[in-house]
Amino acid sequence: MTPFPSKNTGDGASGAASRSTTASGVTESDRLAATLRATARGDDAAFARVYDDTSARVHGLVLRVLRNPAQAEEVTQEVYLEVWRRASSFDPAKGSPYAWLLTLAHRRAVDRVRSSQSATARDETWEARTRDIHYDTTAEKATERLEAHRVRAALHELTDAQRQAVSLAYLGGYTHREVASLLDLPLGTAKTRIRDGLIRLRDQLGVTS
Repeated sequence: MTPFPSKNTGDGASGAASRSTTASGVTESDRLAATLRATARGDDAAFARVYDDTSARVHGLVLRVLRNPAQAEEVTQEVYLEVWRRASSFDPAKGSPYAWLLTLAHRRAVDRVRSSQSATARDETWEARTRDIHYDTTAEKATERLEAHRVRAALHELTDAQRQAVSLAYLGGYTHREVASLLDLPLGTAKTRIRDGLIRLRDQLGVTS
């Protein structure tokens, strides 16, 4: 298998393009789903088509999260290795093929951010241990960890569709229009998922205002 065919650097894989239909009435989303199924059967040519058709958008999302071109290239390659290995796990009943791919990409990018942050924290450990501490930070750190745990737990209570939309909008920093394009949705549907997800998230966290 040729792991990574030459990337198509054009921007033709937009949300509008993914919803367009061919002369036979097959949508781009349907075609991509079929190509993923072929990839799951070990079809190298199908995998190459998946890469060529989607890598520009996947790389764009990863770069937006990482803001580091070199790391974005590495993570994009990792994403497609995961696609090759896990194509059989794509379930069209749970969302569009683009949503599945971009969820993998976002998860990988966030993992890289966390890994980089951990490395930075280790580098700063010595300095943190040797400078004077003027106040007790134990309670503050415990509160921060509790809040982060509550938010993560609350996100898991959302539907898959709501969680994808809310994560892209408020963790990835995307506008509603960009979320709609990334998830291959009409703008109104994307706004509704974000709104409903935030309402449910607020309720889970016990926010009253």
